[in-house]
Amino acid sequence: MREADEWSGHARGPLEGECRRRVPALEYDYDASADAIGLQAAQALGRSASTVFKTLIVALDSGELVCAIIPSDTRLNLKAIASAAGAKKAELSDPKKAERITGYVVGGISPLGQRKRLRSFIDASAPVLNEIVVNGGQRGLQIVLRPADLILATSAMVVSLQS
Repeated sequence: MREADEWSGHARGPLEGECRRRVPALEYDYDASADAIGLQAAQALGRSASTVFKTLIVALDSGELVCAIIPSDTRLNLKAIASAAGAKKAELSDPKKAERITGYVVGGISPLGQRKRLRSFIDASAPVLNEIVVNGGQRGLQIVLRPADLILATSAMVVSLQS
């Protein structure tokens, strides 16, 4: 793990001005062959996997894509996110669609600064933590921030998303 200088968030939308502050950035050696990239990131960073969150892009039966932010050591409950989003069914998005809509490559998808701002849902375990780690928008780059700041910046709905 290497501490990068800092990451300057570039969230798009009405909160853009508030989100342009410096947050600690952490770099690590990204392993594209890892079975669970979020777990590999947590291990490389020496952090608990329950504090390193992964960003998943989910396709609803309506065709809408939404963003799910969950701890890297958990699995997404597709029924829970479908219900929270007002849909009947949900599935993980096609990776190419996720890349196209977010502007990031798979393995580097951040909940912040996406090309098209998606409705976001964050797991209910986040708000009780002092800080969480999320992808900074490129493979091997993570950022550290308070859950409340991420919730504000993404307008995320807090809901239990774990299987």
